Amino acid sequence: MIRAAIVGGTGYGAVELIRLLDKHPNVKLQSIISHSQSGTEIREVYPHLTDIINEVMDEWSIHHIEKDVDVVFFATPAGVSQKLAPSCIEKGIQCIDLSGDFRLEKPEVYETWYGGIAPEQAYLEEATYGLTEIYESQIKNSKLIANPGCYPTATLLALLPIVKEGWVKEQSIIIDGKSGVSGAGRKVSLATHYAEINENVKAYKLGAHQHIPEIEQFIQKEANLEDVKVTFTTHLMPMTRGLMCSIYLDLKQPKSTEELINFYTEIYKNHPFVRIRQAGVFPSTKEVSGSNFCDIGIHSDERTGKVTIISVIDNLVKGAAGQAIQNLNLMNGLDVRTGLVDIPMYP
Repeated sequence: MIRAAIVGGTGYGAVELIRLLDKHPNVKLQSIISHSQSGTEIREVYPHLTDIINEVMDEWSIHHIEKDVDVVFFATPAGVSQKLAPSCIEKGIQCIDLSGDFRLEKPEVYETWYGGIAPEQAYLEEATYGLTEIYESQIKNSKLIANPGCYPTATLLALLPIVKEGWVKEQSIIIDGKSGVSGAGRKVSLATHYAEINENVKAYKLGAHQHIPEIEQFIQKEANLEDVKVTFTTHLMPMTRGLMCSIYLDLKQPKSTEELINFYTEIYKNHPFVRIRQAGVFPSTKEVSGSNFCDIGIHSDERTGKVTIISVIDNLVKGAAGQAIQNLNLMNGLDVRTGLVDIPMYP
């Protein structure tokens, strides 16, 4: 049995980890750690866990972690895991970081986009980017996983297959992202106040979203290019869960919708959590709600020469906790589907 701890136990990502790990047949949740609410029962923070999870949240202690835990999930704000994960790695404990601390390869890029001190270069080099379907072999042999952001997950799963083939005019990529308010976390803010978001759609962080360098970094890596710039605009939607990226691009040579769908179907045929829609059928956020699926629809417009790719995920599952558990499964030699096979909640 794999013994797990969650650090940052009161956030939405953490409570989603709790929900998913509770039904994982190979994992025992050993500890829920919260600096701000240690000594408090988790059900006092999340009453829906009453009589299901009755754990008292702990303070961080590397001595207890070393003795009792095999894997630590960091569901923390940026800047926290880089301070705590190294001591775990030194003890041989697996670390899966849901924050952005280890996603960017260059310290100066992290400091520009996240506004804090970057992790040590050695740990940036040791970390494996946990986009499960793309970097499966590297994840299997890693002790430190940088779980991708929610927007990069939906975007990169949609883009990397054709980027790797060299089919895309790289500077043509436009990403229109829309997310539910749970992506902003549980902390109270004016932007997610009910009166502000209800019956409203709001663009935010234009040209300044911290996921931009993450997306560009892996497009550059897979396309073997020095410099790629994407246009990325995010919108906050009046819904709790769900994320959609509508991606627009130009190809170097024309390809039909059917050609592209057949190509994507072949690429992802052995990856059960990526579902490619038939021609003329496009996914919606509700169709993946509560699940670990990424659903992708593709349209090649012969009239304009543009390709549109629609990619949807549940931001808390495939965009966070679910993908983290996919990575846990790979790191420990388990079937990638273990603990994650759920029919999406609909309607």
